[in-house]
Amino acid sequence: MTNSNNQLVAVTGGSGFIASHIIIQLLNQGYFVRTTIRSDKKIELVKQLLAQGGINDFTKLSFAKADLTSDKNWEQVMAGATYVIHPASPTPTLNFKNEAEMIRPAVDGVLRVLHAARDNGVKRVVLTSAYGAIFAGHKNRTTPYTEKDWSNLAAKNIHPYQKSKTMSEMAAWNFINKQGHGLELTTVNPVGVMGPVLAADYSHSNIQIQQLLEGKIKAVPNVDSGYVDVRDVASLHLLAMTSQKAAGERFLATTGETLSMLEVAHILRDSFPQYADKLPTRTMPNIIVKTAALFNPQLRMVASLLGKYAETSNKKAVTMLDWHPRSARTAIIATAQSMIDLGIIK
Repeated sequence: MTNSNNQLVAVTGGSGFIASHIIIQLLNQGYFVRTTIRSDKKIELVKQLLAQGGINDFTKLSFAKADLTSDKNWEQVMAGATYVIHPASPTPTLNFKNEAEMIRPAVDGVLRVLHAARDNGVKRVVLTSAYGAIFAGHKNRTTPYTEKDWSNLAAKNIHPYQKSKTMSEMAAWNFINKQGHGLELTTVNPVGVMGPVLAADYSHSNIQIQQLLEGKIKAVPNVDSGYVDVRDVASLHLLAMTSQKAAGERFLATTGETLSMLEVAHILRDSFPQYADKLPTRTMPNIIVKTAALFNPQLRMVASLLGKYAETSNKKAVTMLDWHPRSARTAIIATAQSMIDLGIIK
């Protein structure tokens, strides 16, 4: 049990996949938690998620209505908070007319949170950034990505989602350096987040597991990725929140392993033989994916990742914060098992 001294932590977007696991760990460590929701309808969902994750006492949990696209209520969210953890992000629309529709809300949302945190005497904000703010737009890469890397916004064919993650994190650091007035910032940059889903409402990174098990993917694109368990992403946020060393630092949340989508399918086949005949056994030629992406906006981000080097290092989080994540295999199996247990797999 961490000595939380009854401190209050404000967590944005409590119904989110990463946020709900962060709240579970905070409550288990004795913190008071105030989480934001966009409407009162979300209160029961958040409690359902937390109950699925083993929480049955909600006396230290409170809710505040706030939206990242509006200035309203952010003072109320921050009042009395020692720390803020900010995993929420405006939901990206895949059918955007221009990339500003994705970028502007992400940047504005981060700045709203930081302004309110600074003005209400918060000690530190932990921002959930992304691997997308690190790897995009680099050519001929041969060494693992680290926290020193930033996505190259001048490169061609960067997906607006990666741009939004990069520009919102850059805006956060710029704010802290120029207007922070002592507010501390730490960022956590996860690769593909797997692990136990707590309800049918879960993150986009898990959807590929559902699609694979349901036989919706006949052949996989030639995309490599790092994977990390959501429980370890949550624990890294808590370490980043409390460690004196973490102030002003970025941390890549990765196991340091890289898997192709075919290797993910093989892990599922080994672990869940009852789904073996649904799982793909071959990789789709790049040209087919690129052609399909011209007509299907949902494939454009996948097309931008084809054949890209994706090795990452977790050395900084391991050595500086003594963080030790589960294996990618364990995280992938946990995702699938939770979906099977909840009846999500059709």
